[in-house]
Amino acid sequence: QPHVVESGGGLVQPGGSLTLSCAASGFTLENYAIGWFRQAPGKEREGVSWISWSSKTTYYKEFVKGRATISRNNAANTVWLRLDGLQPEDTAVYYCAAVYSAYPDYIEGDQRHYDYWGQGTQVTVSG
Repeated sequence: QPHVVESGGGLVQPGGSLTLSCAASGFTLENYAIGWFRQAPGKEREGVSWISWSSKTTYYKEFVKGRATISRNNAANTVWLRLDGLQPEDTAVYYCAAVYSAYPDYIEGDQRHYDYWGQGTQVTVSG
């Protein structure tokens, strides 16, 4: 079954950084826009950042703008999300998801439209 696999989470002190990875399994990432989402305990899952399959379009939610960088390498079948300046409120399970698109510069904000999801990777920010 096609799916994506997240990795790179962990425990980090406030102000620290992590780079999360999202690898495709059973399909190629080319033609798939990617979204990163997160879910904190007791809260709904929310979008964090998005990237089109051409990499020309990226978008960040306000709460990570300026301290997150999303990138991808389609040949490597991998997308990354680097998070800097992590704070306790960033503690959550981070998920990546892939949605097919015929348009290279397209990103998708609606979680319901995504085709493949991973199991998530835990990010804990604590000092």
